[in-house]
Amino acid sequence: MHHTRRIALLLRVLWALPCSVVGALLGIAIVALGGSARRVDHTIEVALAVEQPHTPAWARQLRFSAITLGHVIVGQSHEALAALRAHERVHVKQYELLGPLFFVAYPGASVWALIRGQCPYRGNHFEKQAFAQAPAPTQAA
Repeated sequence: MHHTRRIALLLRVLWALPCSVVGALLGIAIVALGGSARRVDHTIEVALAVEQPHTPAWARQLRFSAITLGHVIVGQSHEALAALRAHERVHVKQYELLGPLFFVAYPGASVWALIRGQCPYRGNHFEKQAFAQAPAPTQAA
């Protein structure tokens, strides 16, 4: 990788770091409860189970299969994370752009969608962008 590109990546990672720390804390708790973590490119994927059938029943009842917190993507299973990877990577890029401001911008976009009479998830600008760039093949991401 070219020197300038490495520096740019480092700056994006550092800008999103406060969000990644929150994701890492959640990831540590999941691993402590029997989950597992994998490094995939410049993200860490944390899953409750390797395959979706082994995901705890309570987790399968959630309305989402994965959530991104900075450079940490937490999902029900590594199988689900692989299926949702492109969609969640759009969120990683959004964190790299907004850094800690994403923690305010995302809920704000959901509130704005509600005010406009839209679904707070599907009407959220950040989700619209992720679905447009990388449609999620399964449940909401």
